[in-house]
Amino acid sequence: MPAGASGGVSSFTIPVIASTVGSARHVLKNANSFAVLDEFGQIQASGSAAEGLFFEDTRYLSRLAVAINGATPVLLSSMVTEDNSMLAVDLANPETTGPERSHLAPASVHVLNEITLGSEALFATVSVGNYGREPAELELTIDLDADFVDMFELRGTHRARRGTVAPVRMEQAGPVFAYRGLDDVTRRSVVAVEPAPKLADGRMRWQLSLAPGAQWSAHLDIHCERDDRPARRISRGEAHAADAAWRAERRTRVTRITTNNATFDDWLHCSRGDLDMLVTRTAEGLYPYAGVPWFSTAFGRDGLVTALECLWVDQDLAAGTLRFLAAHQATAIDPKADAEPGKILHETRRGEMAALGEVPFGRYYGTVDATPLFVMLAAAYYDRSGDRELISDLWLHIEAALAWMANYGDIDGDGFIEYRRKSADGLDNQGWKDSSDAIFHADGTLATAPIALAEVQGYAYAAYAGAASLAATLEKFERATELTAKAEQLKDRFDDAFWLDDIGTYALALDGAKRPLRVRSSNAGHALFAGIARPERASRVAETLLSPASFSDWGIRTVAEGEARYNPMSYHNGSVWPHDNALIALGFARYGRKEAASRVLDGLFGAAQGFALKRLPELFCGFARRRDGGPTAYPVACAPQAWSAASVFALLAAALGISFVPSRHQIRFFRPALPAWLSEVHLTNLRLGDASIDLTLRRDGDAVASDVTRRDGPIEIVTSY
Repeated sequence: MPAGASGGVSSFTIPVIASTVGSARHVLKNANSFAVLDEFGQIQASGSAAEGLFFEDTRYLSRLAVAINGATPVLLSSMVTEDNSMLAVDLANPETTGPERSHLAPASVHVLNEITLGSEALFATVSVGNYGREPAELELTIDLDADFVDMFELRGTHRARRGTVAPVRMEQAGPVFAYRGLDDVTRRSVVAVEPAPKLADGRMRWQLSLAPGAQWSAHLDIHCERDDRPARRISRGEAHAADAAWRAERRTRVTRITTNNATFDDWLHCSRGDLDMLVTRTAEGLYPYAGVPWFSTAFGRDGLVTALECLWVDQDLAAGTLRFLAAHQATAIDPKADAEPGKILHETRRGEMAALGEVPFGRYYGTVDATPLFVMLAAAYYDRSGDRELISDLWLHIEAALAWMANYGDIDGDGFIEYRRKSADGLDNQGWKDSSDAIFHADGTLATAPIALAEVQGYAYAAYAGAASLAATLEKFERATELTAKAEQLKDRFDDAFWLDDIGTYALALDGAKRPLRVRSSNAGHALFAGIARPERASRVAETLLSPASFSDWGIRTVAEGEARYNPMSYHNGSVWPHDNALIALGFARYGRKEAASRVLDGLFGAAQGFALKRLPELFCGFARRRDGGPTAYPVACAPQAWSAASVFALLAAALGISFVPSRHQIRFFRPALPAWLSEVHLTNLRLGDASIDLTLRRDGDAVASDVTRRDGPIEIVTSY
């Protein structure tokens, strides 16, 4: 979970305010820019909200409002295209009086606002058409403003001082808004508009006289610029061409999935589109930014989990994620950033407050799990791809991560990986449940550091075992033997310290006194995902997680009902997180509990149908499923969110039991099982090395058969039960 979301009291808590609840929002993202607009395609027109055009953690546009004769138009429809490339909003005039008191019949003038996003700019085309029988005399206005608020300021972090907002400067092409920050960087929103309007500060006016059937359009470009780097004013045509080329390239590299269930396909297509929107090109390759609006940047944990969830359909994302995190791996001790040599990044930010150190997240390492997850993904990537060259390139980074686990991660030398905050402004809790109240004892008392989380020990086990396999691949056999021994020792030590037989699950964590936190939580399911659990424990854990106290019928709760801090409306203490459930489902499947994995898939499929566009948000409330009702939304959840979007691919992988053996050119399906509502799955462009294949999986009774429809290169399909 990215830092600072609402939960326990924290300096970086995202406030739940009235304007965030029940308001329709549309999201566009491109590279380091994103826009959040209301259903009218406007920004802040309806009051204070987390809306705007953002670039590198700063809001470059805080108001965009269209009016006809001074009145807000009537909303007809509002939608983002399926590929997330454009927001199209259809509006009509209300009954108004125009210039010289000319009367407009209601809904006689149509306004189409089409908004797209470039990597550093917003493009809008506002088209006006007169469908009345009389000439239309009207005034069209577009109000703009830019407050240059930092993302953390918007999230509620107090600033004692701010920089200086300059007076609006009028240029021939349009207004220019500017702000000189305390970091001595001037940020500008440079507006170009045609045809030329009448300008007054940030308001643009056109007096229009439209004959019946006449059409008129205005084109508005808003470029985000900083004076510490060259301006890149790419035209809208260039931006649209680059976006189309990007999407075409992704289609050739990613496996396409369709089924016989149109509703499930909607979920798949929305998830695929959200991932393509959130994935960002970096100097090292592709990286999935965590989510919009609060976390549109690179997070280590989120990127690693997202890459793991969709590894079977998208190898490029894993490769780029590994390269990016290797390039940003810590190399020195820096307590202010919670950094130590070999540690993997938690979060990076580019805004003014991060640059000034007002928040610690410029390049912040306060996460305990990203480092073992980095090694875990490297091993999983090799198993999927057979790409020995990349593993060889990364080996020193893998060794550095393993050294961090041994030298810094194990704070007290007991063989477990723990965390304790070193930065005065950093996060108290440094696992994925990082709310300040998320790690607690059975009586509700908060755990004291250093804290050893259950799931982190699982990730460490998988990291040691995976690194051993990679070492053997690189013919480092002595190192492979050493790492295998470490994995097995940790597995035994984990079972002894964490297993709680009386409640049928693993402890949430061990506190600083090595006392187990006797709380039924979803963390235990990650032990199955990582493979550290003994088989007999896995069955008990599955039963506990699918009991009514833990399973809401929409999904597995983060904390079971009845625990001291259980609250289905909380961020981490009773809510349902799709990525959490997806990893647990993979764990169920790993231990042969396909029926358990299927229940999780059923629950989240039902939940997806209760959200707009079938888009699963970052999380939702943990209330039990009610007849004829949908899941209850969490008010400040990110949507889209990368690891939630990727969850459907992990859930389907669990159902199919898919794995890869590149050395034998094999794609394997172990005990594939499809739910009752899904009888066919079509996989197009499933890649293995340089080869690819199209195939259909069909359910026949309890069995699933495969039918290859295209094969390009040597690939063998192996199914076993």
